[in-house]
Amino acid sequence: MISQWERNWAVAAHLTSFVAAYVALGFLGPLVVLLVQGDKSPYVRSHAVEALNFNLTWLIYILVSAVLVVVLVGLALLAVVGVAYVVLVIVASVAASDGRTYRYPLTIRFIS
Repeated sequence: MISQWERNWAVAAHLTSFVAAYVALGFLGPLVVLLVQGDKSPYVRSHAVEALNFNLTWLIYILVSAVLVVVLVGLALLAVVGVAYVVLVIVASVAASDGRTYRYPLTIRFIS
């Protein structure tokens, strides 16, 4: 049974990425959750690691899209990446709140 405390921190691991995402530092929120609460709960750690990997991967996608703006393809990619980012973070937050694990699609697993 996963406690409400663990669920709250797992949700925070996903939603804190919105705080700094607009300056391309969305990985800081999940990193702080991982460092502060990751050793206290395997459930919180799994969500924090997943959110951290997701944010690092999508930072790469945004940088590639920004470079591709030169050939105009990047504008469409930036829009798709932005919308997908918001939707996937919300879906992951709901899963964490429900006590379920969640694996982001198209994510490179930098940290395990």
